[in-house]
Amino acid sequence: MNELYLESSPYLLQHAKNAVFWKAWNKQSLAEAVLQNKLLIVSVGYAACHWCHVMEHESFEDDEVASIMNQHFTSIKVDREERPDVDAVYMKAVQIMTSRGGWPLNVVCLPNGKPVWGGTYFKKEEWIDYLIQLQNLYIKTPEKLIEYSDKLYEGLQSLSLISNVNSISEFNFEFIEELIQKWQKSFDLEFGGMARAPKFMMPANYSFLLNYGNLTQNKFLLDFVNLTLTKMAQGGIFDTVHGGFSRYSTDLKWHIPHFEKMLYDNGQLVSLYSNAYKLTKNILYKQVVEKTLLFVEENLFSAAFGFYSSLDADSLNHENKIEEGVYYVWTKEKLKEILKDDFDLFSQVFNINEFGFWENDNYVLIQNQSLLQIASHNLISEIDLQEKKTMWENALNKERQKRVKPKLDDKCLCSWNAIMLKGYIDAYKAFGNEHYYDIAIENGNFILQKFLTEEGSLYHNYKNNKATINGYLEDYCFTIEAFTGLYQITLNEDWLFIAKQLIDYCLDNFYDSQNQFFRFTSIKDDELITTHFELEDNVIPASNSVMACCLITLSIYFNISHYEEIAKKMVFKIMPTIDYGSAYSKWLEVSLYFLNQNISIAICGENVKQEVKILNSQYLPNLIFAGSEKFSSLPFLKNKYDTNESLYYFCENKVCQMPCKSFEEIIKYLQ
Repeated sequence: MNELYLESSPYLLQHAKNAVFWKAWNKQSLAEAVLQNKLLIVSVGYAACHWCHVMEHESFEDDEVASIMNQHFTSIKVDREERPDVDAVYMKAVQIMTSRGGWPLNVVCLPNGKPVWGGTYFKKEEWIDYLIQLQNLYIKTPEKLIEYSDKLYEGLQSLSLISNVNSISEFNFEFIEELIQKWQKSFDLEFGGMARAPKFMMPANYSFLLNYGNLTQNKFLLDFVNLTLTKMAQGGIFDTVHGGFSRYSTDLKWHIPHFEKMLYDNGQLVSLYSNAYKLTKNILYKQVVEKTLLFVEENLFSAAFGFYSSLDADSLNHENKIEEGVYYVWTKEKLKEILKDDFDLFSQVFNINEFGFWENDNYVLIQNQSLLQIASHNLISEIDLQEKKTMWENALNKERQKRVKPKLDDKCLCSWNAIMLKGYIDAYKAFGNEHYYDIAIENGNFILQKFLTEEGSLYHNYKNNKATINGYLEDYCFTIEAFTGLYQITLNEDWLFIAKQLIDYCLDNFYDSQNQFFRFTSIKDDELITTHFELEDNVIPASNSVMACCLITLSIYFNISHYEEIAKKMVFKIMPTIDYGSAYSKWLEVSLYFLNQNISIAICGENVKQEVKILNSQYLPNLIFAGSEKFSSLPFLKNKYDTNESLYYFCENKVCQMPCKSFEEIIKYLQ
């Protein structure tokens, strides 16, 4: 029978009524496959995945398919967001076999879990044909499958970590410059981003390029980041009607997205646009942040101050059938009905023409001209056009509320909550909006209450008042990063001490001293078929690169050189392997610390909170600072407070100059 009704994951519950006798990933299910000596099907997806829904409808709800799977296979459904460890291992296997990946991810394994075949989406006839062939092979010539499985396993083992690479002892800006020169060849200089489709937003890429472009005063890089952020904000990938970014664009011009909206994308992009605003003061970036956070609060924010995971790509159309994107798109007739006399002007702004057309008489709103250009052409002021644009968006949003909303994945994940928390922190730093501050504090406390255990470990998931899955490295590194950010806006040292405790837990339970990186799973977790070390930055930065950053930051706050040494070994070991900057952009950002771009400031005095707000509002990505209105137990602030006067310490490469008595002098140093 189908056992998924016992689960809490919205994705697994979507499949609970399938004809397939699905099981969840657990010891009992894996043991049953071995006991029955059946081939194992591991099918991985997530709740907002459009093609997962398609394959479910075509195959997993079909009696013919189910009959084959139920008779000959043990079938396990996996929510990749709940079990990123399982997903990562089998994704590597499919990438070895097919040179591509994606979701749904479908892998057939020997009963012991070693993969023998796999791919992504399959049509019903293909899926049946492959399963029958594999079952016949397993019955008639199992040794062939075992031999292939062993070879594939060797490949997985070789990919599990960097091997036979000597760490470098030093590197310089020339190394980074060479990587960027190679990277630039992939830049799309018309629409921003990389010159390929599908087009992912990759926030860590543009965070690094913004930082490095500013550091080196490279106008080309700064212009490219600005182009990318502008085109993403104007494209269909950003929901201008009610905020929030979709997961990726299917085309080069950021126009047609896969319409699912993921918490982790929006959290990172809020941080990116907030930081870019600090540097550029571009009002468009502020509008993007404000709209996105409004979307998050109205759609992904729980009454308990946690953030939900995603909104689906699909929803019901007017014929009560599931359709991708139907909640977001517009026909020309409907727009004319809503906008009336403003339709022609609206069409110029949002391209209700060939440029903005999608399919089936539907348009996805996209801008390719500035409001100033359109206003000038129509002999109106830019301010008046902006007011009209806001009015139009409100009218469309009101109309949209009449439609059936996409389904919500209402599980909370520790790592994704921490990413969104950092988004709120960065938005508060940039704009000083106290509402963002309040939500950041509430969500920080939510993470403490729902994910942190009495033993000092973290859970990964939270749903129905329960946390059930032991935390992964991603949960720790993003929580440490977010709690450090909470300290920087509150000056409450408790957040730093919790972050330090989490780092120490990771060193005890995740760090592999032989390989000099952190495992993705704790040593307390059951072993998978191979150990996973997450090293490449992707749509979310690698947990190891984020952890290296956290180690450096806390090494300064707590004066622990051991933290810095571990981070240095990680960075210096990864550097020789980097061939393409996009896949290691967070590592490159971390590497700037070891190129003497490490500045720290201590502020002690009665005006510290106001002065810290000023520091937070500046674009200073390589700065680490601390502050206190009284004597502090934080090692970085030891012996720096004086009851009689305010003191300001400027420190570089762990050497602090004599304190000055003027905050203006510190600002001058930084500039």
